[in-house]
Amino acid sequence: MTQAPWPAQQAIALKQEEYFNYYFDKPGSEPGTLRIDPKAIPSEIVLIDYNAEEAHRYGDITPEECLTYLESPSISWIDVRGLGSEDVLKKMGYLCHLHPLLLEDVVNVPQRPKIEQYGDHLLVVIQMVMPMEEAEGFFMEQVGFVICPNYLLTFQEEPSRDSFEPVRSRIRDGRGRIRHSGVDYLTYALFDAIIDGFFPVLEDYGERIERLEDEVVKNPTRQTLAKIYGIRRELLALRRSIWPQRNVLNSLIREHNDLISEDVQIYLRDCSDHVNQLLDIIETYRELASSLTEIYMSAISNRTSEVVNLLTIISTIFIPLTFIAGVYGMNFKYMPELSWQWGYGFCWVTMGAIALSLIWLFWRKGWFEGFFWNPLKETKN
Repeated sequence: MTQAPWPAQQAIALKQEEYFNYYFDKPGSEPGTLRIDPKAIPSEIVLIDYNAEEAHRYGDITPEECLTYLESPSISWIDVRGLGSEDVLKKMGYLCHLHPLLLEDVVNVPQRPKIEQYGDHLLVVIQMVMPMEEAEGFFMEQVGFVICPNYLLTFQEEPSRDSFEPVRSRIRDGRGRIRHSGVDYLTYALFDAIIDGFFPVLEDYGERIERLEDEVVKNPTRQTLAKIYGIRRELLALRRSIWPQRNVLNSLIREHNDLISEDVQIYLRDCSDHVNQLLDIIETYRELASSLTEIYMSAISNRTSEVVNLLTIISTIFIPLTFIAGVYGMNFKYMPELSWQWGYGFCWVTMGAIALSLIWLFWRKGWFEGFFWNPLKETKN
């Protein structure tokens, strides 16, 4: 995977940083207040209307044009892409008779995954993730589902990024049972697409952890530690997004709701199993990342210990040599070796013999292991 340029990396990091916090109302604000981000993408409405015989897609339509399909016998999927147009969002809320608090939950991001009943509307807020194409990591966005008897409303932050294309393809081609089922099955199909979208992201993290394991063992650096902490932080964000979604699915499965049939609850149990698998994978990767930190600290400690050992060996070799040089550096008048013709050469030979003897002794004991090749050790093995 290619490394993104710095501005792209910074934008990705800022986007992911938003999901370490949840939205909260400002003190004293009126309930149902919509907080529209100035940087949010303008809202666009895409409607897919289908039945067992045919399916139609209508792009970039107005809220008023959706009104015809709200009471039709066919199934309508109204996908609001982008949360930057307050007038469009309020019109959809008015035409669909959405509670102000419901509209606030789907517009104000990020929300904790949740499920709420508002009269004949069932609100489900979950998180969707997708792997980044231009950098390592993932892109996360909030998706709000408003389930009604004969239509489904979805609210997405990013119109160009979602995991719903397989569902759109099945509706368009008439494959499977989706065109023969109701809104609850459509909701299940979208839930399933979102949950399945976590697996490619986690597969990428598995490969990154494997590469980090090799790097930690062979050549650990400060950048290695930064990568480990980055992975641990991103895995924590994934865990925070998927853990509440398990509670949401369990609520849909266990609690009786007229909008979710018993037949679809069986399929939702399969989604719940996939969520449990995701949590197991995330916990495994988090433990591996934690162990990488310990391995890194151990590798750095071993490297420091090797350097200290080498310096200690060098110092030990030079201690007797320094002693000899210090003795013959004294300025006494009567030192027999000073007048000896071969005294200078004998002194060098003695110091060399001492140094070589110590080196051979340390080599024999294996103290040079990790610095030089030790043939004695290989012979013993």
